[in-house]
Amino acid sequence: MADTSAVENAVENEGQPPARFAYERHTWKEIAYLLSGLPCALLGFVYAVSMVATGAALSVTAIGLPLLAGGLAGSRLLGRWERARARGLLGVRVDEPSRLPRRPGEGLIGRLWTGLKDPVGWRSVLYAFIRLPWGLLGFVITLTGLFVLWPVLPYVVRGMTNVDRALVRGLLSPSDELERRIAELESDRGVVVDTAAADLRRIERDLHDGAQSRLVALAMGLGLAKEKLLEGQADETVAAMVDEAHGEVKLALQELRDLARGIHPAVLTDRGLDAALSAVASRCTVPVQVTVDLKARPAEAIEGIAYFTVSELLQNVSKHAHARQASVDVWRRDDRLMIQVQDDGRGGASPQGGTGMAGLAERLGAVDGLFVVDSPPGGPTVATAELPWRDRVPAPR
Repeated sequence: MADTSAVENAVENEGQPPARFAYERHTWKEIAYLLSGLPCALLGFVYAVSMVATGAALSVTAIGLPLLAGGLAGSRLLGRWERARARGLLGVRVDEPSRLPRRPGEGLIGRLWTGLKDPVGWRSVLYAFIRLPWGLLGFVITLTGLFVLWPVLPYVVRGMTNVDRALVRGLLSPSDELERRIAELESDRGVVVDTAAADLRRIERDLHDGAQSRLVALAMGLGLAKEKLLEGQADETVAAMVDEAHGEVKLALQELRDLARGIHPAVLTDRGLDAALSAVASRCTVPVQVTVDLKARPAEAIEGIAYFTVSELLQNVSKHAHARQASVDVWRRDDRLMIQVQDDGRGGASPQGGTGMAGLAERLGAVDGLFVVDSPPGGPTVATAELPWRDRVPAPR
């Protein structure tokens, strides 16, 4: 009889869908968020307590405040992780806060003070303190509800994750009006820099196609006039004047070519950094090895600043370094364009030395770049520059 009942039940259940949990995908994501919240909250709480306690205890020493500033920088990373977790599991879309501002020529004390005042870091610390008790409560209720509150668990989970959404938006988003304004100014500045680069390229093109072409024609005409005067054995004074005018025109042409190259070299526009930097290196008074490891070209403005940075540094090598050889390396690291120029000269270079490096630091700082020089007396000199990477926008056809 038992076997007959089993067969009958199998026949009755044939064709029915298999038993499954009735929750939707977003509910399971919310459950995963709450269950994973406890270990994440515990990690953040331990880090925040250790960082604040250690920094406060050692604040009377020379290392206390730097440790605290470094800890706040680390709390930014924890905030980034929590934003990513909320984005992936809760669908919370929050912008990334802006980076700490760095001003050209800012000293160690200034950077330390900026790090200690970082509002993003302190809000991340506050989030870590609040998140632990709330994460523990959410973990216990969710884990218990999986066995006890199954029919109503989705509603409970939604209510608890709504609180988490509010915490993320309130403490981990760039809610401060100043931060939003900084982000807008950074975007506007990028547009201004791109526009300025386009204007420079237009000036270079106008010089090449306009005044330069007319001067070429004038030089050819004066050359022919000079030949006719000499053939006719005219007054030597007239021939000398024409010869002098011919020489002046050639000098003007060379100056215009140098001006056009200084505004924006055609080789940079046509062939990119590798060819343009090789051309700059060929004019240096010492042998220069150029290595450009880029799979794509950056935005025109960034590419132009990189070119003139290397050009200025190699001019310093030629004029001041007394070096035997130098090297230029350009590569991309994440969202940064890295530039390094080395030479085996006498060293002693610094942004305060009057060799144009202060101007380089200001130019790089204008686009959120960095400039560092390591040049001990006796050498070698290593100049490192960083520029924000922005993808190149195709030119309109």
